[in-house]
Amino acid sequence: MEQITLDNIRNFCIIAHIDHGKTTLSDRILEATKTIELRDMREQTLDAMDLERERGITIKCHPVSMVYTAKNGKTYLFNLIDTPGHVDFTYEVSRSMGACEGAILVVDAAQGVEAQTVANTYLAVENSLEIVPVLNKVDLPGANIEEVSHQIEDVLGISMEHPLLISAKTGLGVAEVLEAVVERIPPPKTRGKNAPLRALVFDSVFDIYRGVITYVRVVDGSLRVGDQVLYISSGQTTQLREVGIFSPDQKPVEVLEAGQVGYIVGTIRDPSDIKIGDTVTRVKDGSDELLPGFKEVHPMVFSGIYPVSTEDYEKVRTGLEKLHLNDSAFTFHPESSVALGFGFRCGFLGLLHMEVVQERLRREYDLDIINTHPAVIYKVQLRDGTSMEIDNPVHLPDVTRIDQIEEPIIKATIICPSSCIGEVMRIVLERRGEVKATESLDAKRVILSCLLPLNEILIDFHDILKSVSHGYASMDYEPCGYQVSDIVKMDILLNAEVVDAFSCMVHRDKAVARGRQICKALAETIPPHMFKIPVQATIGRNIIAREDIRSFRKDVLAKLYGGDVTRKQKLLKKQKAGKARMKEFGQVRVPQSAFIAVLKGTATDE
Repeated sequence: MEQITLDNIRNFCIIAHIDHGKTTLSDRILEATKTIELRDMREQTLDAMDLERERGITIKCHPVSMVYTAKNGKTYLFNLIDTPGHVDFTYEVSRSMGACEGAILVVDAAQGVEAQTVANTYLAVENSLEIVPVLNKVDLPGANIEEVSHQIEDVLGISMEHPLLISAKTGLGVAEVLEAVVERIPPPKTRGKNAPLRALVFDSVFDIYRGVITYVRVVDGSLRVGDQVLYISSGQTTQLREVGIFSPDQKPVEVLEAGQVGYIVGTIRDPSDIKIGDTVTRVKDGSDELLPGFKEVHPMVFSGIYPVSTEDYEKVRTGLEKLHLNDSAFTFHPESSVALGFGFRCGFLGLLHMEVVQERLRREYDLDIINTHPAVIYKVQLRDGTSMEIDNPVHLPDVTRIDQIEEPIIKATIICPSSCIGEVMRIVLERRGEVKATESLDAKRVILSCLLPLNEILIDFHDILKSVSHGYASMDYEPCGYQVSDIVKMDILLNAEVVDAFSCMVHRDKAVARGRQICKALAETIPPHMFKIPVQATIGRNIIAREDIRSFRKDVLAKLYGGDVTRKQKLLKKQKAGKARMKEFGQVRVPQSAFIAVLKGTATDE
C-alpha cells in the first residue's frame, strides 16, 4: 500500500438501528473503493460468521481498510468499522467508536428514527465523533424523506440542511457519502509517527495456528515486525511476528503508522493475557501513559452452562476462554450443581447475547452443552445489617435471615405506532412496569419512557412487543438501579428431591402461574420411569403446583385365566409394593430437552 499522509486518513464507523442497511452500505463502499473484486462480492461481505448471515444481524464489529481517490485528486485511506445494531451488542459499538473520529448514521427513510438510532447517536456524541447523517432506502415507495429529516433534527439535534440520500441496495448516492467522509470527518489526532508508541487494543481473536491476534488502533508512533512490545495493563511482552491491515481479509504490511487501524500477531497463546482497552507500547523507549480505555460493562443476565458429558468440562472451559477473548462483554466462573455436575456461571448483556454465545460455543468449538434458566443479580439485605448480591437462586440464604430483596430495574425507551399505544402500555403494566412519560415523535409514532424490572423482560418481552405492534415497535434500555420487591425463591422437586438447576427467583404474585408452567413442561418432557414421579413447585415448605409423570405398568393380570378376585388383588398389591420400593431407591433421569422445555415454557406464562 502506498504511503498516505496523516491528513489523508479517515477512521469512521457505521451506526444504525437493526436492518436499516449498515452492512449493505459497507458492501457498496467496498465496491466503490474497489477493495473487493466484483467476482468476490457477496451480500453481507463483512458478516463473516455463519450465525450473522443466517440471522441477518451483525454480532461482531468488522474493520476494513480501503484506499479512495477523491474528486480533489488526493488519495485517502479509509478505515471503516461496521457495527452491530442490537441493544445487546452496544459494547461492540462503543469499542468501535474508540478507534474512530467519525460515524455515518444510517436512518431508514421508510421507518424513520428508531430506539437504537437514538442510543447509538448519544453514544457517538459521548465519544466526540463527527456524525454524518444518511437517509437510506430513499427508492422505496414508503420513503418519507422530509418527515424523517425533521425527526433527525428534532429528536437527535443533527442538522439536515444538506441530507445525503442513498439506496445502499442499488448504490445510489454512495459516491456522495464517500466525499462527505473526506470533507466532514477529521483526520486522526496524534503526536506523530516518531512519538513513543501508543496503540489501543479494541478487539482480539484466537487463531489455533498463530495464537492471539490483537486488533489495534495506532494512536502515536508505529509498529513493525520484530518490535518488542508491552501490553501496559497486563504487563505481557511479546515480539511481533506479523502486522497487517484488514482488506477485508487480514493482509500483512511492513508498518502500521499513527492513525491506522490493523492487527498484530506476537507469541502470546493464552487468551486471558490480553485485555480489551489495554495500551500497547514498545519495551524500549516506549510510553508509560495509558490511553483512555473502555467503560467496563457489567453483565445483566446470568445462566449456567454445563457440559452434557462431565468428561468435556476442560473442553468447555477452553472454549469459554477463547470466546471471552473475542467477546469481552461475556464473563464466566466455575460453579457446580447437584443435578448437572460441574459447569460455569456465565454473564451476558442480554438474552440475544446469551443465545448467540451458546450457539457459537456449539458451532465454533463443537461443544455439547446444557444451559439453565436465565437470571439477574439480586441484592439481598439481611437482618444482621449486611447485604449480598446473588445471581444464582441456590446461593439465597434462609428466608428467616432475609430482611428484603431488591431487584434490578431498567429504563426502557419504546418507540411504537400511535395506534397500538394501548396494547404496549398493557404489556408494560402486566410485566410490573410503569410508563413514566409519553411523547409524540411524529404524527404516527410515540415514544414511551418506562421503568421495568429486568427479570420481567428476560424471555419474551421483545417478541410480544413486536407482536402487538405488528413489528413496528422498537426498544432500547439501560440499567436504572434497584428497587425493593416481593421476590421469592421457587424450587422444583422431582420425586421429592430439589433439582437446583430448575430453581428460580420470581415475584410472589407470579409464582403460582410460573410454577404450574414449569411443572407441566417437565411432566411432558421427562420420559416415563418404572414408578410414578411427582413434579412439584414449592416456595419454602408450601407446594404451589404439581404434575405427575406417569409410570410404565406391566400387566401382571395377563397370566390369570380365572379364579377368585383375591388372586388379582394379591398380584396388584405385590406390584404396588414393588413400585413403592423402586420409588424409594430409584433415580430420575432428566434429559437435555427438559431444560430447553422449561426455558421455552416460561416464555408463555402470560
